[in-house]
This record gives sequence, C-alpha cells and structure tokens, in this order.
Amino acid sequence: MRTKIFCDIADYETIKSFNKKSLVDGFTTNPSLMRLAGAKNYKDYSLKILKICRKKPISFEVFADNFKDMLKQAYEINSWGKNVYVKIPVVNSKGVFTGSVIKELSDKGIKLNITAVYTFEQTEKVFKKLNKKTKSIISIFAGRMADKGKDPLPIFKNSISLTLKNKNIEILWASTREAYNYIQARQLNCNIITMPPKVINQISGFGKSFNAMTIETVKGFLKDSRKSKFKI
Repeated sequence: MRTKIFCDIADYETIKSFNKKSLVDGFTTNPSLMRLAGAKNYKDYSLKILKICRKKPISFEVFADNFKDMLKQAYEINSWGKNVYVKIPVVNSKGVFTGSVIKELSDKGIKLNITAVYTFEQTEKVFKKLNKKTKSIISIFAGRMADKGKDPLPIFKNSISLTLKNKNIEILWASTREAYNYIQARQLNCNIITMPPKVINQISGFGKSFNAMTIETVKGFLKDSRKSKFKI
C-alpha cells in the first residue's frame, strides 16, 4: 500500500506551488498554521486557498471549544468544498471527548479529520463513533510524542490494525519531524503522512549513496571555512 503525502501548511503561495507537485496528495492546516500564514478572516482565507486547491483533499479545523459551536463551524466548513475534510480535535480544551460531535457529523456523511490523537485508546473511542461509510482520517501526533521521549510506533501499529479492514477510515502520521519518518510510516502501512514543505523537499534526495553524502558534507565544511578565512 502506498503512503500518501500531505503537505502541512496554510501559506497560500506554498499551497499554490505544492498543489502542482505529483508527490503531494493533499494538504492539512490548523488554526496555528493559519495564523502563521497571516490569515485575518478564517473563511475568506480558506476560500482563497480552495480556489487553487480544487481537487486534492484539504483539512480545515474548527476552533470553537464547546460542542454546539463546533458543530456550527463544522457544517459551515464542510460547505466550502467537496474536497474539504473538517478537522475536529479528539477532546476540547477541558479534556472532554468530542464523541457526540464526531458521531453526528460522520453520520451525516461529513468527511472528518480527527486530530490531536496521542493514544490507542483515543483511536478506539474515535473509531467507535465514526460512520464506517463516511471517509475519515485519524491524525496521530508522532513527532510530538517522540519529542517527549515516547515511542509512537506501537500506537500506530495498533491503530492501523484496528482500521485496516475499513477502507474509508485512514490513519495519518502527524507532526512529522524528519524525512525518515516517511520510511517509518510506509513500513507500517500507514495510509497518510503529513509533513512541512521542507521535509517533503528532502524526500526528493532519497537514494543518495553514503559515499556521496560524505563528500558533500566535507565539501560543505571546506567551503564555509574558506569563506570565513579561518587560520590556525
């Protein structure tokens, strides 16, 4: 099974560029990335992105914290385009599971991306609420786990095993830190990996020999030392 690559970015010009790349299968955004991109009006900025990203799947996240407003925002975001996935956090800021929101939206055929998942138990709870006829993504934050000294691989193995027979429900490797994470995701048969543009560009360098890498590294050090006119 091929692991699809999504670009994790909200910058308009970057999406415009990466939307043309055959290597990129879709996009993910979040409120933090939208803020970083300079978005002032969430809806207007999202619709601007959708004018260039018309076919590839793209996720836009709700930012309400109570379930009533989450649902209101989710219905609105869903109306923006057929390629839109509505991102719902697995819990709100108080730690309350968003299961009722997930169930209502999924039962109505709204494509969801359940985000901020860190445990297999969370995956199980989400899986039970999802309508198996509706396309859905469960985003597990591998990089942030690893940053805290936690091994994300067992959680992915169990989650992928759980959803394996349900073609509409996909597991996504999120918070990617390095290009090698793509190899790890592929070895696990993870459906999707989302990564920043810099890491996607690094994948194009896969296959370079260790000998070539050694020479390239040494040349780099030599070049910088000469630029600095170092002497001992």
